[in-house]
Amino acid sequence: MNTSIVAETLKYDISERILIVEDIWDSIAGVPEAFPVTEAQKNELDKRLKAYHANPDAGSPWEVVKQRIRKK
Repeated sequence: MNTSIVAETLKYDISERILIVEDIWDSIAGVPEAFPVTEAQKNELDKRLKAYHANPDAGSPWEVVKQRIRKK
């Protein structure tokens, strides 16, 4: 890793560094083929999708989950 880039980035305030991280993450997410899904991950996704289709009301809406997390 280029330590001079890191040192330069640390000169920015937190909000600007967050924007830099978001830009970096977006550039990574733009190349999904660089991170192939493993067979185990595919199996887990299939299992979860099957469970969802079997009982779509079993989960909680995001707002409920978020409130539960924030109470802790």
